[in-house]
Amino acid sequence: MTVVRSLLLFLLAALAEIGGAWLIWQGWREHRGLWWIAAGVIALGAYGFVATLQPDANFGRILAAYGGVFVAGSLAWGMLVDRFRPDRWDLIGATFCLIGVAVIMYAPRTS
Repeated sequence: MTVVRSLLLFLLAALAEIGGAWLIWQGWREHRGLWWIAAGVIALGAYGFVATLQPDANFGRILAAYGGVFVAGSLAWGMLVDRFRPDRWDLIGATFCLIGVAVIMYAPRTS
């Protein structure tokens, strides 16, 4: 159950961080206004809190693993929201990143 909880928290963190960055992008680059930017800042702040809910107590490990989730999640966001079409190299790179997440977070440890 701990792995499932951790994976769900990574997904929630990705939604908050990627969504927050996207809102700021839309507010600034697409001229949608300060409310979009403010919503993005709030979402980015929420991401910071979600990360603290991970069962592992090591900040560096959590953030390193989340980096891989961010890479794959950003491509998924681009596909779903912006109709971006990743090429095979994007997908291969994201797969490597997710393998890294699994190794960093869920490999058996002796201590």
